[in-house]
Amino acid sequence: MQLAKKLNKLKKLLSKYDSCLIAFSGGVDSAFLLKVASLVIPKNKILGVTANSPTYPKEELVFAKRIARSFGVRHKVISTRELNNKKFIANSTQRCYFCKKELFTQLWSIAQKNNIKYIFDASNASDKSDFRPGNEAKKELKVLSPLQKVDLNKDEIRKLSRKLGLITWDKPALACLASRIPYGRRISTIILERINKAETYLRTIGFDHVRVRDYENLCRIEVGKKGIPDLIDKRKSIIDKLKKLGYNYITIDLEGYRTGSMNEGLIR
Repeated sequence: MQLAKKLNKLKKLLSKYDSCLIAFSGGVDSAFLLKVASLVIPKNKILGVTANSPTYPKEELVFAKRIARSFGVRHKVISTRELNNKKFIANSTQRCYFCKKELFTQLWSIAQKNNIKYIFDASNASDKSDFRPGNEAKKELKVLSPLQKVDLNKDEIRKLSRKLGLITWDKPALACLASRIPYGRRISTIILERINKAETYLRTIGFDHVRVRDYENLCRIEVGKKGIPDLIDKRKSIIDKLKKLGYNYITIDLEGYRTGSMNEGLIR
């Protein structure tokens, strides 16, 4: 009953807007937001925009296009240029701010050209507990977060997505590949590509929730705790593959997969 009330509250909130642009990654949260918006706002008044960047896996772009098409809403792909920003590639703890500033600035330009007054992102209530400098860019550029407004958390969004028949309901959490690189280490396309190849390989051999944290010649693999024994069993093929990618030392994080592990210890 509580979930139904929150869903209705979200629909009521969204119905107040005559048009919107939604930052759409194709992940659990943005797919849910785009779908619900399409139920209460005319579809020709909704524009989903997906960023194409080396900081995200290419397969996610293909997936985002497929989902947007299935919802019957307008969809646009843009190329973001955060890797041209020296402050972003310097990889300070404010990295996320510079990335979001680049994205939201482009989104506003598109919104204005399409006579759209509101931009939504898919931040949810669970995100409030993580270290997210990008929120400052969101405030500066007046980007709204409807899922947070109605206090929907990640687990609730997954449950509601399943009820709505969305294939994204159990999709693994998506995060920028730059989040695998320790703060202070310069970000480059080469490093991002190596991380992407390592994670793609691990997914192909059965690990859905996976992160490869990159420390130059060493990597730290995170998978779900239940998957750690399987990771150990497959260690020979994993070692062979990841060493070919340039890692001399391959380690397993015994705490298992968790979002934001690179932020542990930071002051919130």
